[in-house]
Amino acid sequence: MQTPLNQRWRDRRDFYRRPDEQINPLRYEVAEIMDDTTPKRFVTAMHYSGSYPNARFRFGLYRAGALVGVAVFSHPMNDAVLTNVFPGNPKDSVELGRFVLLDSVEGNGESWFLARCFAQLRTKALRGVVSMSDPLPRYTADGHTMFAGHIGTCYQAHNARYLGRATARPLHVLPDGRVFSARCVSKVRDGERGWKYSAALLEAFGATPCPSTDAKRRAWLKRWVSQLTRRVSHPGNHRYAWPLVKHAGMVGTPQAYPKLDLSVLADAAKHV
Repeated sequence: MQTPLNQRWRDRRDFYRRPDEQINPLRYEVAEIMDDTTPKRFVTAMHYSGSYPNARFRFGLYRAGALVGVAVFSHPMNDAVLTNVFPGNPKDSVELGRFVLLDSVEGNGESWFLARCFAQLRTKALRGVVSMSDPLPRYTADGHTMFAGHIGTCYQAHNARYLGRATARPLHVLPDGRVFSARCVSKVRDGERGWKYSAALLEAFGATPCPSTDAKRRAWLKRWVSQLTRRVSHPGNHRYAWPLVKHAGMVGTPQAYPKLDLSVLADAAKHV
């Protein structure tokens, strides 16, 4: 399948490569990474979200010994993301939580990299992989496009089954275009582990230091989320899935792939 343009990343901006470029397998290798230090640094520096998921398995794409891509297979916040597609034990499947290739990797690099990641996942007795693609562009407060959105063209190229959209939801968007996620909100509100890191995202844009007592912390959260973020309606991510074994027990009726908005394609072509 030919895809229009293939998305790449550098310094939290999206770039694009032509689909007719062919990766030279002799120049690349794929290896599992056993801890989060290196992939987390790479993903947070390069991906538009600036965030890192709850990783279970991590794989690196290397060229001449240098890391040029990372795939993070993670466990989502809600088990239903997995069990709605692969019913049963949520540990039997994973989400492709981050898939980040630098803009120097050739056009068909995603499919080549993803195939090798899946081969290694099969050795771990997993039934399947679920992934989301986010079609909603992200803009900074001054109108700069930091992310044009994507419909999962590389997933389509790798023969994923398209299962429609996830639930629509509101987002709280920070001035730099990142999302102050529902998970960040709950961490600060409930004083969960990591709440200080989440609070620091608001403090970086002018919020006063977050108090530590519950009532004051919740009042602080309500005030600064309202003042520092823009509320944006999200139409729901596109959902894709791949069974890794013959009898994966996958549910859901495959649908026709979504098509790329030509206006987004024209804008993306400026970065090719």
